[in-house]
Amino acid sequence: MTGENPYEAPKADVSVASIQPGELASRGARLGGSIVDGLVAAAIIWPAMYFTGMFDRAMEGTQSYEEAVVGALFGFAVFLVLNGYLLATRGQTIGKVAAQTRIVSIEDRKILPLWKVILLRVAPVSVASMIPLLGSILTLIDILFIFRQDCRCVHDHIAGTIVVKA
Repeated sequence: MTGENPYEAPKADVSVASIQPGELASRGARLGGSIVDGLVAAAIIWPAMYFTGMFDRAMEGTQSYEEAVVGALFGFAVFLVLNGYLLATRGQTIGKVAAQTRIVSIEDRKILPLWKVILLRVAPVSVASMIPLLGSILTLIDILFIFRQDCRCVHDHIAGTIVVKA
């Protein structure tokens, strides 16, 4: 007998080989950062929608297409004002600062240029989320990708990024 136990668990290396220095941020830290980002944005966007009447028209279904586009552009502008500098200089949003995480390139662990973060990481998911019915499904798929072994959402794969501990 060789001394090997045929019932022993396999001894395969299950670590993510492509992840190097800069330990991956936990799923909980990423969720916490996302919640903080959402609350900060909502604290600005919701009052603006309420005082302009946009909120009521949206709830009544009487909001025009043009008004919806203006609202989306306003939301994007708020996102840039709140997070643009941090993303460009530190690879972080306000929520990522609070969660002590940052966005870096998967290839060289460097902070991406702001235009790349916006065009490859933020815009595809934002635009997809605006598609009636299908947008909700695509957003859910994006989020659920975090439960894969590499802990990267669809937007991370599109942009070539990972979220690491800061």
